[in-house]
Amino acid sequence: MTKLVSIVGRSNVGKSTLFNRLIGYKKSIVNSKSGVTRDRNYGFCNWNGIDFCLIDTGGYTNKFNNIFDKKICEQFFFALEESDLILFLVDTSKKILEIDYEISKILHKLKKTIYLVINKIDLLKKKENISEFFKLGFSKKYCISSINGAGTGELLDSIVEIFKITETDFFFKKNIPKLAIVGRPNVGKSTLINTLLNKNQNIVSNISGTTRDSLEVFYKKFGIECILVDTAGIRKKNKIKENIEFYSVMRAIKSIKNSDVCLLLIDSISGMESQDLNIFKIIENNNKGIILLINKCDLIKNKFLEKIFKKKIKKIIAPFKDVPIFFTSSYKKKNLIKSIKTAIKIAFKLKLKIKTSLLNKIMLPIINKYPHPLRNGKPITIKYCSQLPTYNPQFIFFSNYPNLIKKSYKRFIEKKLREKFNFTGIPIKILFRLK
Repeated sequence: MTKLVSIVGRSNVGKSTLFNRLIGYKKSIVNSKSGVTRDRNYGFCNWNGIDFCLIDTGGYTNKFNNIFDKKICEQFFFALEESDLILFLVDTSKKILEIDYEISKILHKLKKTIYLVINKIDLLKKKENISEFFKLGFSKKYCISSINGAGTGELLDSIVEIFKITETDFFFKKNIPKLAIVGRPNVGKSTLINTLLNKNQNIVSNISGTTRDSLEVFYKKFGIECILVDTAGIRKKNKIKENIEFYSVMRAIKSIKNSDVCLLLIDSISGMESQDLNIFKIIENNNKGIILLINKCDLIKNKFLEKIFKKKIKKIIAPFKDVPIFFTSSYKKKNLIKSIKTAIKIAFKLKLKIKTSLLNKIMLPIINKYPHPLRNGKPITIKYCSQLPTYNPQFIFFSNYPNLIKKSYKRFIEKKLREKFNFTGIPIKILFRLK
């Protein structure tokens, strides 16, 4: 299994900046405001042909001024527990603080490899100021600048030297599906992932906006292998109040684009709102697989309401109604595994390539039996069809008058494709070209 490396330290020492630098792109949100990173954020790094997993953590504190401080501290200890190597980041632009000493005491008690990483050396005027940090008592020390990358190559060399003997990492198999858990704020996305993993992987609270980064975790249970992505709640633009939340929403949308299948959570009490439909359209327009999870269904006392709920939702999402709908409950663990297994089936179905001969053998008799009606007195014929070599299913039909084909007939063809080849939960594109 891949080795895990955690970046720890107090707030605002540059942990997220270093995390982004080492993985090679901006995944963690960086802001001068402390407390931006709340959950553990996972990313993957490859250096000299060796892979390892990097964990960005929230800033450790011993003063709990709000609900998040205590939960961030819990995540700090979770990260220490699961890590193989720990990077203790300190800031040269300030003197050693009491909190730095407290963190060092915690780390010295661990039987793990710990590197003292002295950051922001680009701001240092006197080199001798670095020696002050030697008081923390760590033998392995590296001076870096996470903002411009100075010294990070030497740090990476040392990390991969320890990890030379590595096993094949499940994360890097191309056939492992990536499933994004998406929805409005506070619909239970993080709770769902925590329930699946049977541990407090992500911070959960009843305050909307708790999750800010898109957080990836590998899931392997019950014969299932996939990557689960917990995303920030996606609000309407006019309800976004701060820059950090704006970037969180953008990360969530980016996670949709980078996923195979999206599990859209809908609150069973408030029902499917306009913002749920907006998110659904984002998923559909990006040609991703879709599953709808009506979450917190344990709060629905009358089971007859589930049928009404499902019928109403299908009417709202029309014309793309061929979508699996599950009533889920993290509290009762209802339909969670079933929905994940369905999502994985959809992920592999996305990559299905139908042979041209089989496609024509099945579709042409249907088209000939139910031909397009005359347009302007002209008979419209379709002679041939083929699947395009795209990631998501796209089909091209060759006709004598492609511009005259009605939308209703296009929907008819899509319906038959779905029936014959089981494209449930998958957006399909159908194109008409001149033969």
